[in-house]
Amino acid sequence: MVAIFASLNVVLDSFVGVPPLVDGVWYSWIFVIEPLNGIVLGPYAGFLSTLIGVMIGHFIYFRGIHEFLFTIGAPVGAMVSGLLFKGRWKTVFVYYIGLFAAYFLTPIAWQLPVWGMWNTYCACAVLCITALMTTKKKMENRDTKKLSYTLPISAFIGLEADILLRIFLFIPCRTYQSIYGFNVEYLQLIWVAGAVITPIQVVISVLATLTLGIPLIKALKKTKFFNPGQ
Repeated sequence: MVAIFASLNVVLDSFVGVPPLVDGVWYSWIFVIEPLNGIVLGPYAGFLSTLIGVMIGHFIYFRGIHEFLFTIGAPVGAMVSGLLFKGRWKTVFVYYIGLFAAYFLTPIAWQLPVWGMWNTYCACAVLCITALMTTKKKMENRDTKKLSYTLPISAFIGLEADILLRIFLFIPCRTYQSIYGFNVEYLQLIWVAGAVITPIQVVISVLATLTLGIPLIKALKKTKFFNPGQ
C-alpha cells in the first residue's frame, strides 16, 4: 500500500499546478491526495509514502535544490491528517500552536498582511472545535455518516499544517532572504496571492478526499490484510 500510494504521489508531484509566484506553497498536484496518504495508511506510513513520492517527483521535475527542503511539508501534512483521523488532536494542537508562535515572534511577519493566512486561522479554529466536540473513539468510528465529516476535517487541518510548515521554513527560518533574496514588498505580494490561490487548492483536495476516501476505506475494510488508518 505504501508503494502504491508512493507511485501515485510521484505521478502527481511530476506535474506543476500553480505559477511560481506563490513560492513556498504548492507547485504540483500532490496536494490532491496528500490527506488520503495519512488517513488511509496511517500517520507514519502516510508520511513515508508521501516523502518517497515527492522526493522522486522532484527529481523527475526538478524545481531547484531548495525545493527539496520545502517539500517536507507534504509528508508532514499527510501525517497530521492521519493523526487527527485517529483522534490524536492534542499532538496536532501542539504543532499548530508552536508554528503559529514561531511565525508571530518573527519581526518581519508583522509587516505582512495578517489576513493573508486566514485559511490557517480557520483550520486552527476547526481544530479547537473538533477537540471540544469529539473523542478518539468517535473519530475512529468509520461508518459512512461519521466519515462524511471526519474525512473533510482531517484533510483540511492536515493541508493547512503543510502550509504552516512551509511558512515556518520561509519566514522564521529566513529562507525568504537567505535562499530567495526577497524583499518585504515581494513577500507582501506572495501573501496576497497565496490568500487567494491556496484556499482553492485546499477545497479541491478536501472534495477529492471526501469523494475518494469513503468508497476506498469501505472497500479496504472488507479485506483481511489491511485496516485503514492503523
